[in-house]
Amino acid sequence: MAKSQGAALDRKKFFADPIMVTTIVVLIAFLTLFILYPLAILLVDSFITDQGIGLGIFKRIMAMKNFRRAITNTLKVGFLVGISSALIGLLFAYVEVYVKLKTRFLEGLFKVVSMLPVVSPPFVLSLSMIMLFGKAGIITRYLLHIYDNNVYGFWGIAIVQTLTFFPVCYMMMRGLLKNIDPSLEEAARDMGASRWGVFATVTLPLILPGLGNAFLVTFIESIADFANPMIIGGSYDTLATTIYLQITGAYDKEGASAMAVVLLCITLIMFIVQKYYLEAKSTATLSGKASRQRMLIEDRSVTIPLTLLCSLLALFVVLMYICVPFGALFKTWGYDFHLTLKWFQQVFTRYKGFKAFKDSFVLSFISAPITALLSMIISYLVVKRTFKAKGFIEAVSMLAMAVPGTVLGIGYIRGFSAGVFRTGFLQSLYGTGAILVIVFIVRSLPTGTRSGISALRQIDKSIEESAYDMGADSFKVFMTVTLPLIKDSFLSGLVTAFVRSITAISAIILLVTPKYLLITVQINEFAEKGAYGIACAFASILILITYSAVVLMNLVIKYFGTSRAYKEE
Repeated sequence: MAKSQGAALDRKKFFADPIMVTTIVVLIAFLTLFILYPLAILLVDSFITDQGIGLGIFKRIMAMKNFRRAITNTLKVGFLVGISSALIGLLFAYVEVYVKLKTRFLEGLFKVVSMLPVVSPPFVLSLSMIMLFGKAGIITRYLLHIYDNNVYGFWGIAIVQTLTFFPVCYMMMRGLLKNIDPSLEEAARDMGASRWGVFATVTLPLILPGLGNAFLVTFIESIADFANPMIIGGSYDTLATTIYLQITGAYDKEGASAMAVVLLCITLIMFIVQKYYLEAKSTATLSGKASRQRMLIEDRSVTIPLTLLCSLLALFVVLMYICVPFGALFKTWGYDFHLTLKWFQQVFTRYKGFKAFKDSFVLSFISAPITALLSMIISYLVVKRTFKAKGFIEAVSMLAMAVPGTVLGIGYIRGFSAGVFRTGFLQSLYGTGAILVIVFIVRSLPTGTRSGISALRQIDKSIEESAYDMGADSFKVFMTVTLPLIKDSFLSGLVTAFVRSITAISAIILLVTPKYLLITVQINEFAEKGAYGIACAFASILILITYSAVVLMNLVIKYFGTSRAYKEE
């Protein structure tokens, strides 16, 4: 009885707050219209034909040899990249957490490598791979004198994607390894087990769910990736590139929609397993923090080979990123290595570079604060409030993480150019900058939401409850109490959203019109043509912009962040 009365009182207080109710209604409408609706339209397009409801379109695409081959290719690349990225990430994490590094240089090098793929365009390593190991590559042609090396295809995609995604696994595994209690491993050592025996019988079983989690995250990223297979795939088609070519080359919107549904089903299944099984199992296996500091390994037979292997891999990744600005400074890559600024000049004089950077910067600059604020609001509602639609808001906002960009792009084309809304405001969004801003928001929302949820779970409820008791409404509590306490997460989400937006390619390449020039689309276009000088010039400036944004964020957090405020108090 008391419980039902308490629930009724909470419901009454909830509906007495119009700002809270309005926010929830607007959020539900936004998530439904811009995430669920485009995906629903894809399903409708895939099952409904002129002959009625059926599997005719699926039968047609499954009869296509190139589509069946694309599915096999995608799964092969996904599994290899998932396994190799998880293992390399584990190696780097183990060296950082367990091994005593001799110099600060190595610590700095590992941090740089873990950050590089996050703030760089998704296809930078593909450009570098071609310039280093292609037919005119410095390493293959000039150092090894191999004149017919073919870097395109399965191995090219697999290597590039592994180098792009392993830092994600490294950061995940580092957190897991730090949470293992050292006493468990030391007890095994005291009983005579070798270091390999301790790792195989104690450490590995504890982190196995986390390792599986890292594999699935990378697998999803790999099969959803569009930019790298487009540039370095050659004739080796993946699902993402096949879908793109089906709609832009064959003009088969229904077939592309059905292909997109197949890719979406694969990523959704993997996402559900990763999110609701392995992630939860990993958290349950390693709950809390290590009870005391770990004794780092100083045995040279362990430290030297592991440190050397990680250093070589890290230096190779750095070399590939350094290759891009040099590609923009050489007169003709592979033939004339005299330094020149002509490619940078042509970016702005011949190829409308100013417009490309202005359009990309403005659209990303608009989307970033909206994404950061929406993420914090969703996080606040999920963690701090109780209402019936809470599960819906959390699930749909996270769903965008599992939706490949190509799939989302086709959903927006079908949904807003010829869907239910054939007239009116929503139909008029198609082809405008607003639809690009919305795509940027939807793609970055899950990352900011996860960060916000983690930060909010560390805040004691009593801090906000005291503000409510003093008569503040939900808006005032959120803006004056909650948001200041999580401003580090807000600022981090702001810059992450900006970087993800300005480097996005897979969803927007299908939605961008001649009215807007975007940097990533320009890089992709010139790379496909083999104009690597111009592509590298665009990419170098883009990397400079993204790094500047990250450095600026770190300075702001350092001098105005929450931790500094607490320290001064």
